[in-house]
Amino acid sequence: MQSAYPLVSFSSSLFFSPKSYRRHMKPKNSTGIPEFLLLGLSEDPELQPLLFGLFLSTYLITVCGNLFIILAVSSDPHLHIPMYFFLSNLSLADIGFVSTTVPKMLVNIQTQSKSITYEECLTQGYFYSLFACLDSMFLTVMAYDRFVAICHPLHYTVIIGPRLCGLLVFVSFLISLLDSQVHISMVSQLTFCTDVEVPGFFCDPLQLFYLACSNTAIINILVYCTGAIFAGIPVFGIIFSYVRIISSILRISSSGGRYKAFSTCGSHLSVVCLFYGTSIGVYLSSAVLSSAKKVAVASVVYTLVTPMLNPYIYSLRNKDIKRALKRLLRRAA
Repeated sequence: MQSAYPLVSFSSSLFFSPKSYRRHMKPKNSTGIPEFLLLGLSEDPELQPLLFGLFLSTYLITVCGNLFIILAVSSDPHLHIPMYFFLSNLSLADIGFVSTTVPKMLVNIQTQSKSITYEECLTQGYFYSLFACLDSMFLTVMAYDRFVAICHPLHYTVIIGPRLCGLLVFVSFLISLLDSQVHISMVSQLTFCTDVEVPGFFCDPLQLFYLACSNTAIINILVYCTGAIFAGIPVFGIIFSYVRIISSILRISSSGGRYKAFSTCGSHLSVVCLFYGTSIGVYLSSAVLSSAKKVAVASVVYTLVTPMLNPYIYSLRNKDIKRALKRLLRRAA
């Protein structure tokens, strides 16, 4: 599930060096709306068919895996509970997350073109920020759900009711809209140079800050402030929830009870570690690797591999999901 899966502020572009972005830029300001060039992962013509097949298969696996989760949850009455309701929303956000970036990259590889218009770049950045933030918010909501289920099991059905579930999803969507709108509003105020080359295969709003010719000192401060708010609160919420969960599990006397309690949040904890672990991995790689191209390759794990693995982590570790998937496939056959 990258962060997965993060808030925009956890995206890989936050950790690129501004100097590496400006190397290929001309100092002359653009007289009109610039055209952006997505440099991709490799310029070797022989590798393009391999990259196309690899990313197409990854995209199809991701979409199909998450669709199966959504269909299994919606078709099985036994899964109509808050935990799986949040899981299906996370799968929907993952589909939107990969659909924002991968199709454009596949089209560019197929047409041997790197260009993306200013409007397309802003649109892609907007939806990328939206779905990345949704991933982070849903992971936080799911952590709260597990906290209530383990720490307050007798009051779970009273606290986590249908009204609260709908409200949590609605608030998550509003916060994600606000986060993406803030970043795109700041990007739209920037002035770009001619021949704007974007390292990587998609337009991340935070990459565009480093590509601007105008002074971005104040905007950079705003970026870090919004990042601290939109990223810090979900991370703090997840950490707080799991500190309480672990302390509650340790107080259980029987080993069987501790295992049963931990198994209810094991899949979610795995996805959280994968989401934020890949984000930190991109950060560390950007600090070690001097080439923006290598960092772009490392960001693939965050933007593609994490959404692809999320549904399989839940289906492989969850007996209810596996039973629902088997029934779904049996009916389809």
